[in-house]
Amino acid sequence: MAHRDPPGIIAPHIPADAYRRAEATGQPVVIVVHTTDQTGRPLRHYLFPLAIAGAAALGGWGLVAALCALLDAAAHTATVIAQTAGPIGIGGVTLKLAHPKGK
Repeated sequence: MAHRDPPGIIAPHIPADAYRRAEATGQPVVIVVHTTDQTGRPLRHYLFPLAIAGAAALGGWGLVAALCALLDAAAHTATVIAQTAGPIGIGGVTLKLAHPKGK
């Protein structure tokens, strides 16, 4: 069965002859690992605040739409009540809130 190294490990061991030679002579063994460091910030650092801002903007538009629907329903309700109630009189002053278009 073939030996498989975990991902990210390029040289998991020192060759035996280099190790024994370094051990016998006392020379240090230098292991060079090449890595590629990312420059700049990862994309997730920018996406998280943008997602929160987008959700807040959509929530704000949802609140505006709900308020408009509520005011529209209240206006229609007031119109229907005014048409069915007829003239309203308080202290001798009569106020007709709505009148038919034909008269």
